[in-house]
Amino acid sequence: MSDSSSSPEPLLPERLARAITLGGPIPLSQFMAAANAHYYGTRDPLGVRGDFTTAPEISQMFGELVGAWLADLAGRAGVENPRYVEFGPGRGTLAADALRVMNKAGMRPPVHFVETSPTLRAAQAERVPEAEWHLDLVGVPEDRPLLIVANEFFDALPIRQLMATGEGWRERLVACQDTLFLPVAGDRGFDMIIPKQLREAAPGSILETSPASVAVLRGLAARLEKQGGAALIIDYGYQGPAIGDTLQAVRGHQYANPFDAPGEADLTAHVDFGTLKEAAEAEGLVVHGPVTQGAFLTALGIGTRTEALARAAPERAEQLAADRDRLIGQAAMGDLFKVMAVTAAGWPTPAGFA
Repeated sequence: MSDSSSSPEPLLPERLARAITLGGPIPLSQFMAAANAHYYGTRDPLGVRGDFTTAPEISQMFGELVGAWLADLAGRAGVENPRYVEFGPGRGTLAADALRVMNKAGMRPPVHFVETSPTLRAAQAERVPEAEWHLDLVGVPEDRPLLIVANEFFDALPIRQLMATGEGWRERLVACQDTLFLPVAGDRGFDMIIPKQLREAAPGSILETSPASVAVLRGLAARLEKQGGAALIIDYGYQGPAIGDTLQAVRGHQYANPFDAPGEADLTAHVDFGTLKEAAEAEGLVVHGPVTQGAFLTALGIGTRTEALARAAPERAEQLAADRDRLIGQAAMGDLFKVMAVTAAGWPTPAGFA
């Protein structure tokens, strides 16, 4: 007789298909959360061998300028030893570069990473061995101001999609045929929660919301209001609410169908900075920006830093210039990515947001 206890756990597509078969179509947010939890929990997705590349992996200049921004802001606020907190720190590259600059400025903050992936925690430990890891902000001590960084974190949080139909606004759900997943419109009406200026949008129009993002923002806002400090949010996004389907999947540095092979591609959606700004202001924080990543890094002196590195290593001058252009160029990350800072009341205006 076979031992049923040793049977392999069903693959994620099979588990999702079973849940849908038994209970009916599920919200896109549930599908996205399950897919990304599996995806990030089972691999290092970054770099040439992964699926995508983030700004800290392109050049040390990105993390260095973030570190200089943090040290400058804390110094002008009169805070000597804040806590450094990073949401979704990837391989720890940004933190390592930022902390190096902060250390040179005489600031040695305790480091806290909010990370759920065992694979990425291991990579982070190699670069920032002194870090402490948390599943959320709850475990971070409340004894001093916080400097929070979230680079390409909010884009991976689950979204809900509401779709205009001939019968009104409906939530976009995920159905399946065997393990073939596809989006469908639900039966429940959502017209009353659609902003008035968008209710008459043409059938097929999509409005995205992210309750998970607002919940995270409110959580960090509560801590900043209590302890003081600031958060720097960098992501690709827009000033919403607005019509548009931004859900996408990336696998092997190529776009893929978001509903194919859940858990095997990075699922993201553009961040609604307008909604995050409203949530932060409602919690009593001061919001700066958003501005484009290109404008932000230029204001912080990426041009000067590129020249300094090129003088120290002339053989790298061409590559350094290419990396700079990739970070700030209009045709690259410069305009697509936005930067927003939120600060506790009474803190000085951060650099880059004049």
